[in-house]
Amino acid sequence: MKKLQNKTALVTGGNSGIGFATAKEFIQQGAKVIITGRNATALEEAKQSLGENAFTLLSDASNMEDVFQLQQQVKAIFPSLDILFINAGVAKLAPFETMTEAQYDETFNINVKSAYFTIQQLLPLFNDGGSIVLNTSINSHIGMANTTLYAASKGALITMARTLSTELLSRRIRVNAISPGPVKTPLYDKFGFDKEQAEAVQASIVGQVPMGRFGTPEEIARIVTFFASEDSSFVIGAELIADGGMITL
Repeated sequence: MKKLQNKTALVTGGNSGIGFATAKEFIQQGAKVIITGRNATALEEAKQSLGENAFTLLSDASNMEDVFQLQQQVKAIFPSLDILFINAGVAKLAPFETMTEAQYDETFNINVKSAYFTIQQLLPLFNDGGSIVLNTSINSHIGMANTTLYAASKGALITMARTLSTELLSRRIRVNAISPGPVKTPLYDKFGFDKEQAEAVQASIVGQVPMGRFGTPEEIARIVTFFASEDSSFVIGAELIADGGMITL
């Protein structure tokens, strides 16, 4: 039997990158999956690629009105949920001195506030024994320049995995976090670098990874599936670092 046979799942930010790869892996393992995103065209293209067991919800993680509508929208598709992957996020990289209040608010509203209330809104739909996975980052553990907001927001998710695990023990809902290192996703194209800058930054990052390469979304997706499945039934409030050795070696 497939690892997620007859399970229902929701992936936030599921139309590209790690979110899309995870939705694809979930479906291959037998689940039916809702993906959310804020671009209707991208969502439809993802759905066509994922097939009949994929469903879409146009939902913007930066818009709390959308977040507070999720419960009713999901209920119209699935009566209950087994798996939630909190993946939607934003990365604003800039020197500390130049960061603005608007950038601060955007980062924490999407990466922390939206994640927090998405879980709260969907919890009433969760079957006991379900799994929640939070996509965090190794930046929470390293003092990389220009990542003050991003690193702090992802660190908040790591603590959330632990505290929510305690609160949800009675329902046997496990909450865990995956902290990827550098992974080649569309997020890298949103940092505002020109082509030459982007190539230099990526070459510098690769030079810090003992395995000598970026990870792939598919590699991260398989780890998320581990957390979502019974393979990790005795793992709770944990963080798995997947970084090619960048901070672990």
